[in-house]
Amino acid sequence: MTSISVFKDSQPSHSATPTMPTSITEALDSSFADIDWQAPWLCHLSQLNYLSEIIKQLSALNQRVDTSANDHKQADIIADTLNTALKQQSAALQDTLPSTKPAHDNRAHTLTFVSQNALPEGEAYEGFIATTGNIPTRDNLHDLFNGSIWLTFPKTKALLNYYHMLEIARQGVGGTRGRVRDTITVFDENGVILVTADPSIGEALIDFDWQASLVVPRDKWDNPTQVSKQSQAAVYIFGHALLEQLLQPRKPLCAHSIVINVSQDFFALSLSERMIYLDDRVAAHMDELLSQDEVTPRKLAPLPILGVPHFWAANANTEFYDDSYVFRSGRRRQA
Repeated sequence: MTSISVFKDSQPSHSATPTMPTSITEALDSSFADIDWQAPWLCHLSQLNYLSEIIKQLSALNQRVDTSANDHKQADIIADTLNTALKQQSAALQDTLPSTKPAHDNRAHTLTFVSQNALPEGEAYEGFIATTGNIPTRDNLHDLFNGSIWLTFPKTKALLNYYHMLEIARQGVGGTRGRVRDTITVFDENGVILVTADPSIGEALIDFDWQASLVVPRDKWDNPTQVSKQSQAAVYIFGHALLEQLLQPRKPLCAHSIVINVSQDFFALSLSERMIYLDDRVAAHMDELLSQDEVTPRKLAPLPILGVPHFWAANANTEFYDDSYVFRSGRRRQA
């Protein structure tokens, strides 16, 4: 575990309700109104205040605009919103916009969210990002959450794209992704990060010991809505598909986790400062993991996501964890 330096907070305060980018005049479909922006698993997302207010405004427009009519159809609503959030975040950090991690002969490209229509027919999504910095984005929930993870963990997302490119160069784009790209995809879509200053919690999670990881040390777990410097464990969602699935929470939902051990200093940071620190640590962790010859998705530890303390009210009752269909014994390490 390494010492932690304090970073400038990347979440600017907003004294007034954010206004929509001037390029956006149309509504989103009604599915966006289903987002509970107060959900504990969303608290860590960068630019959350801005994104939530803009999406709420756009969802409200749905009541006045017939979004099914062709003459009202406008692409790039989510891309424009994410680009504004990206620029606000860089301005708050007094830093340049994030960029890709170049592979092969490519150079680094500044990240920009663009219309899905910008992706040339037949070109791989990952390759297009790597060679242009443009992230094709549809006006749907999946891509909104994907964009929010790019905002929160830009270095890690760029690192995953880099490994996609290495594997595509080695194996080509085919029906089989291979174990490296399979691992990337599982983490990218369904991954979570367990951060802990108590290594025994991470070890217990890897061993499928739910009592020792989630139940007994419950008072050590951070409450996402009331972060505490006394906490010693927290989970942050990385997988954008998992965020979308959590619009309809179900007890059997299972994430795939990595464990990042930190010093107690980590929990003295603000939530946004924690994310800046974690982006570096997670990128380094995934770089090491994906470079291993034996890497597979099984290197990611299963975690029933609603079992995370403070994520779901019902898990305050220890009987919640008695459900062996959800909290399985799994592949415990041999003694």
